[in-house]
Amino acid sequence: STVRFAWACAVLGTSISPSLAAAVAGIGEREAVDCADRLRRARVLTGVHTLEFVHPLIATAVYRAIPAGVRVALHGQAAWAVINAGLGASAAARHLLEVHPDGDTWVVQQLRSAARETVRAGAPDAARRYLARALREPPPWEDRAAVLYELGCASLLTEPATTVNHLRAALEEPITDPVLRHGIVYRLSQVLAHSDRLGEASDTLAREIRVTTEPRVRIRMQAEQFMWDAFRADEPDSPARSRRLARLADRLPGRDLTERYIIGLRAWDATLRAEPAATAVGHAERALAGGLGWAEEDRGFEVPVLVALTFLYADRPGRAEELFAAGIADFESQGWRGAHLSFAYTLLAYIRYRRGRLAEAEDFVRAGLRIAERVGPKTPAHWYAVGILIEILLARGRVAEATRTAQEYGFGAPFPAAVVFPDAQAVHGELLLARGLTKDAAAELAAAGRRLDPRGMRNPAWCPWQLHLALAEADDAPERALATAYEAVRRARRYATASAVGQALRITAGVASGSVRVKLLEESVGHLERSPAAYELACALVALGAELRRAGRSKDAADPLYRGLEAAVQCGADGLVEQARDELAAAGLRPRLLHGTETDTLTTRERTAAALTVRGEPAARIAEELHTDEPTVVRLLSAVYRKVGTDHSGLAAALEPHHPR
Repeated sequence: STVRFAWACAVLGTSISPSLAAAVAGIGEREAVDCADRLRRARVLTGVHTLEFVHPLIATAVYRAIPAGVRVALHGQAAWAVINAGLGASAAARHLLEVHPDGDTWVVQQLRSAARETVRAGAPDAARRYLARALREPPPWEDRAAVLYELGCASLLTEPATTVNHLRAALEEPITDPVLRHGIVYRLSQVLAHSDRLGEASDTLAREIRVTTEPRVRIRMQAEQFMWDAFRADEPDSPARSRRLARLADRLPGRDLTERYIIGLRAWDATLRAEPAATAVGHAERALAGGLGWAEEDRGFEVPVLVALTFLYADRPGRAEELFAAGIADFESQGWRGAHLSFAYTLLAYIRYRRGRLAEAEDFVRAGLRIAERVGPKTPAHWYAVGILIEILLARGRVAEATRTAQEYGFGAPFPAAVVFPDAQAVHGELLLARGLTKDAAAELAAAGRRLDPRGMRNPAWCPWQLHLALAEADDAPERALATAYEAVRRARRYATASAVGQALRITAGVASGSVRVKLLEESVGHLERSPAAYELACALVALGAELRRAGRSKDAADPLYRGLEAAVQCGADGLVEQARDELAAAGLRPRLLHGTETDTLTTRERTAAALTVRGEPAARIAEELHTDEPTVVRLLSAVYRKVGTDHSGLAAALEPHHPR
């Protein structure tokens, strides 16, 4: 009996209850006390009310000494004893994993309960093991579809190919519960989409919509189909889908999560189509008004991500970053460490990149890429991470490293079936342009335009393919290049964000000629000073200073070159720093001592200028209040927009006392 009691303790593991060990060993409690005393004297166990092995090696030796058949039986007895003691299914599940399958319904129930508990606790890997074991039991035929569905949910986006198989097998089972069937369809479409099979995801929903009679279920499925069609690069009629989405979203009040998802999709569609940014932000605010969780139990995270990115492109990166921080916290609390977390980190890196914080952006995107590599190559998560990393490396002036990265990860044709951002083909064209392969770059960028334009995706803030195409064609077809650049400026003005207009004007100046270049660059700087886009402002300042120097106006060139150099250093744009230093040297100027890295904390003068701006005071009045001149006020406000992460339209909300900043 003492040996059997020791075996029971080895099966139970750590923090062993004497009464529980007695129940597993099949002996009485009085006899268990004597057994425990003998084992303590033999220096095998220690403790009184809670028993422990004296050393883990002793526990391992005792466990391995148990005959195989007896060990299985003891684990089965331990599972029953743990449940009877009220310790829950999760405590019993590890024992049930060691029991031979025998068609026991009770075992299936306990493993499913344990899987639900571990998913809520943020341990989906353990849930997958429990549910896979439940399938081998096997479950009753009427429960098989539910077990397959739960297994698919637990492995969602960490093992996408396996998940597709589980969910398709679930649909082939007899299903009497329509709610279960709908849940399987939603999950199947989601994992197909994240496996770069957008067409199959949309078709799966379309088939179910045709046979669904419940109105709320139909609108939910339409919302899911709208979303996956928006990501499809081969969508047959994107403008028609946009019109249907607009008609539906504009009449929905946002009463439930499905309606808010549709409104969020409308906000993203307005962004892609370059409707005025204020329109897109208005829809995004409507979508957020009733709540839009990132880790809803039966929803994807895509729409909350798109709503957050709507704020990013609308010159509200601070708001986007706050939404992403909350979303990442949701993912980590749920234990979602697959494609979910990869997307979150890579897109957070993209936000930092758009704000001009290039070193931080590189750290985040490399973390996202490490996770994406575990999910699998050539998946959307992988394309996002590699594309954003290449963009950041190009901005930092590390063209050779960006080229090696593209070669290492096979970043090139064929491009994904899913729409990714930044657009993979456009990023590849930008890389070719940076390498000096202008003809290849022009062909790649023109192909991207032929793909995006018919779909109505014409926002240069989202994909500036026209601007890079203009640079690629500037030598061989200067007139066509200038016309292309001015078309991008027109689209940017329609979208009406300072960063989009400023970037378009800067690149247009690069393909223009004569005195108009200075005028375009001055206008570009004026716009970018009213935006949070620090890197774009640094580029425009250096370009303006260089153009003034070439025009023989070295004295006028000094200020933008000094400002551009300092901004480039703060952004971590090493290539731009070298360019600014070269321009200063060519102008006969010496780079002055640079300030330290910029922080997010507003100075007293910046906060005063921001508060007066929110009150509607003109620059002249603010200059008078601060005893300075108007150009200084412009620069103070420019620093405010960069630090807070917003443009003028979002400044009031960003300065509210309850705001995180």
